[in-house]
Amino acid sequence: MKHWIYNWKKTLLMVVNSLLAVYLFFAVTSFNEPVDGDELVCSQVKIDIKDAVVDGFLNANEIKAILQRAKIYPLSQPMDRIDARRIEDVLKSSPFVNDAQCYKTQSGHVCIQLTQRTPVMRVKAENGDDYYVDNHGGVMPNTKYCSEIMIATGKVSRQYACKVLTKLGNTIVNDKFWRNQIVQVNVLADGTVELVPRVGEHIIYIGYPTGLNEKLARLEKFYRYGLSEAGWNKYSYINLAFENQIICKKKQNNISI
Repeated sequence: MKHWIYNWKKTLLMVVNSLLAVYLFFAVTSFNEPVDGDELVCSQVKIDIKDAVVDGFLNANEIKAILQRAKIYPLSQPMDRIDARRIEDVLKSSPFVNDAQCYKTQSGHVCIQLTQRTPVMRVKAENGDDYYVDNHGGVMPNTKYCSEIMIATGKVSRQYACKVLTKLGNTIVNDKFWRNQIVQVNVLADGTVELVPRVGEHIIYIGYPTGLNEKLARLEKFYRYGLSEAGWNKYSYINLAFENQIICKKKQNNISI
């Protein structure tokens, strides 16, 4: 009799545990399953634009505007209807975007990370062309002002800008001293180059833009140990075209240093 009661209690306990397990399974499933009107929506869009050496064309508001024009800005949209690949493709089609990545989180956030093409020089050529060249030699349309960037003037063809001025621009913008000092590049008819500095009333002639690092290093020494003593406005023309020397023009007088 006792044995029968023990088995009955054991059987009842097993049945109760089984029912409890089934209940918990359905309860958890029902809790995680969205109901009509309560599906997860995008509550925040995070836009991260990687820093560049010079200021570019893009900011978070511009990215938002691009996606809004394409009618795919994800804020407040159901997460399961947001196409991250479509967002990437639209952003990559911009002439100012180098690369774009987009992903969604379980918390309802859409994260957008992108790198922009880096403009190194604006070309305002004698023939009327007006555009930017980037750090890889690509042409970027002149659709928006980019602050604190060198301007190239004179006899500038697109081929010259992409192959020659890009190298010159990269050399200057990647050096903090020259990035702050050089504001204009003027290309002469024979392809040689003049630089216009921010400080001083002189023009810097570098000849053909080759051996740039050596020429600029020589000029920096002259700035530090020559002009700092003689005065920044003493010379009107500084010629770096000849190896291992600097020729300066002082009004009507030429002196060699």
